[in-house]
Amino acid sequence: MTGASRGLGKAMAIHLARAGAAVAVAARTVGPGQSPLPGTIHETVQEIEREGGRSISVPCDVTQEANVEHLVSYVVKQFGQVDILINNAGVTTPESFINLSTKKWDLVLNVNLKGTFLCTKAVLPHMVKRNSGHIINLSSVLAKTIKYSIPYGTSKAAIERFTLGLSREMKKHNVAVNALCPDFTVTEAVTAFLKDVDTTGWQVSDMWGKYVALVATQDAGRLTGRILDEAALVEIFGPV
Repeated sequence: MTGASRGLGKAMAIHLARAGAAVAVAARTVGPGQSPLPGTIHETVQEIEREGGRSISVPCDVTQEANVEHLVSYVVKQFGQVDILINNAGVTTPESFINLSTKKWDLVLNVNLKGTFLCTKAVLPHMVKRNSGHIINLSSVLAKTIKYSIPYGTSKAAIERFTLGLSREMKKHNVAVNALCPDFTVTEAVTAFLKDVDTTGWQVSDMWGKYVALVATQDAGRLTGRILDEAALVEIFGPV
């Protein structure tokens, strides 16, 4: 899975491991101080291993095709196959549009959208060959709620369209494609970028970790082509 140094991605990696998955943790943050936010892929792996799970860390920039191809080939070598892909790598930027540079726009769209494309494209041949697999993309309430970062919301709206289109193509190959749609969730990034925002009543990463493990274990014919917010997940699985 991608983007698992902290926040939602880390919670998802931990709960997938608890459900019995061998988890490959991939992100750019490999050492302390490399990011202004806390957490590294190695720390996530260590936490999984302390609980008795199996996990490996793979440094990867999801905007670079060669990095992504190496990631997938290495995971296949270590684990034998890729059953589940979580496209969770994501960045945002706090500037208003009028102050937004082309460089920042490209960064957000490249990580959030191009990264999802590249990782999906790299794993799909393996899944199609086995006629089995789960791809779970991360959308956001900001795909529809017009608030905060314009490039971030744009990327998440595009991911929802990508999810729906790909799920239709992959049905005949028994590969499920869904998107999780968190509402406002307390994470390290939120704490850093939205310091003055009251997060009372916001969702928490652990809830999404539990739900991603449930979604990933469903039969592909039963659950695919869905944009799953908390209400939809509660309807399907009940509260966690």
